[in-house]
Amino acid sequence: MKITIIYDNTVCHPDLIPDWGFACLVETGNHTLLFDTGARGRLLLNNMKTLGISPHAIDMVFLSHDHFDHTGGLQDFLSVQPTKVVAPAGCRVPPTATDVIGINQPMQIGDGLYSTGALDDFEQSLVIRQDDRMVVVVGCSHPGVGRILEAASGFGRVNTLVGGLHGFNDFPLIETLDGVCPTHCTQHITEIKQRFPEKYLAGGAGTVLQL
Repeated sequence: MKITIIYDNTVCHPDLIPDWGFACLVETGNHTLLFDTGARGRLLLNNMKTLGISPHAIDMVFLSHDHFDHTGGLQDFLSVQPTKVVAPAGCRVPPTATDVIGINQPMQIGDGLYSTGALDDFEQSLVIRQDDRMVVVVGCSHPGVGRILEAASGFGRVNTLVGGLHGFNDFPLIETLDGVCPTHCTQHITEIKQRFPEKYLAGGAGTVLQL
């Protein structure tokens, strides 16, 4: 599987624009999915163009939670590529989102793709299972990384964690993982890198993870 970070607070590609928010492209062979849409649609689409990503290749948008820095680009994206939106039940979506799946409970949403369910009735995370690998992509981890990993473990053993970890500091949880790519709102990126140099994967818009 391949994950390309499109929208993040930092960049690792000189022609991309950083901004507070998060979005990434998930490619599994069976699906091409946009996880979150950042805060600003024009910036999202600009970064996609710079990275050579066609919106028309995307067959699903997965929204982690109803905060502007994760959903703000949705309307502009749908105006270019009207496609299915998978969001926590109750998440606000623009009228242009005509094919919306509201998520409450853990469920399969595609070939090798699962939702943890909307934890605290608010935030879902994406679980990608391919062969013997399982990756969890998170938006901000508001319900807590421990709860998210526990929910994801219903689909198998989690190998890698990617995304915003907010104020996460329960570092022993990382010992069970093969890799961690902390992005966006993660407050302790430096400490994670120092404690787990062999597991740490650098983020930033433009990062491409082959997992």
